[in-house]
Amino acid sequence: LCMPKGLSFRTQSDSRDPQFHSFIITREDGSRTYGFVLTFYEEVTSKQICTAMQTLYQMHNAEHSVYASSSCSMDSLASSVEDGDATSLAKLQQYNSYDINRDTLYVSKCICLITPLPFMQPCKKFLTQLYKAVTSPQPPPLPLESYIHNILYEVPLPPPGRSLKFYGVYEPIVCQRPGPNELPLSDYPLRETFELLGLENLVQLFTCVLLEMQILLYSQDYQRLMTVAEGITSLLFPFQWQHVYVPILPASLLHFLDAPVPYLMGLQSKEGTDRTKLELPQEVCWFYLIHVHII
Repeated sequence: LCMPKGLSFRTQSDSRDPQFHSFIITREDGSRTYGFVLTFYEEVTSKQICTAMQTLYQMHNAEHSVYASSSCSMDSLASSVEDGDATSLAKLQQYNSYDINRDTLYVSKCICLITPLPFMQPCKKFLTQLYKAVTSPQPPPLPLESYIHNILYEVPLPPPGRSLKFYGVYEPIVCQRPGPNELPLSDYPLRETFELLGLENLVQLFTCVLLEMQILLYSQDYQRLMTVAEGITSLLFPFQWQHVYVPILPASLLHFLDAPVPYLMGLQSKEGTDRTKLELPQEVCWFYLIHVHII
């Protein structure tokens, strides 16, 4: 769930901006645990891994030399080898090969916080500050272990109806917990749910949820999947979604889509993949998450 599609590789030619997403774990008793992840890239220093990557590229280019043009990022190497997607294979050829003497190889890493409540904004701020401290040429005011120990063992959950202020690496962070007679905690931006779906699609999705149908959300961005899933379940209040709830479905669990029960799941799309080729039960309600301008 921290890396639903496994390790990702980049070179100096690719974008390596940190990416934030969240996920949820639903246990058998219905209780939920939330995870918040900041994924970033670090240079690969192992010569063995760099050599293996170069060999893999050479084998790939030799096997698929028919696709001699177009482009792709490092991530598409794994996806194209796995699913044989022609579009991904064609895009790969922009880089032709990985040259161990010319290119710098980077691999994905992540830092993650697990919480019993969906404090998305405070966790995102803390992870961002922690990442900044790791990558900054200037050391933070205290050792990194001090900040990690503080948030794990010294920062309590705020009591119901109260706010809590704690200190991150550089700036203070505030989180607020609703009281017993207030609306449930919802730290995901509901406006973004409307922007991604549009009004008509949102009404259709809400109807499918009320009818307890099989629902699949589809997006290239993990956080969009989580935002829409949490947004639509928040709109259900005072009702609750009691069925299978997996806003981010890892690639290894794709067979879960064949489950003969109502579910609300999210699946990440791959760049250039034709989503019509995805084999799904006919009764699944499909929602492709893109930005819709609302006037």
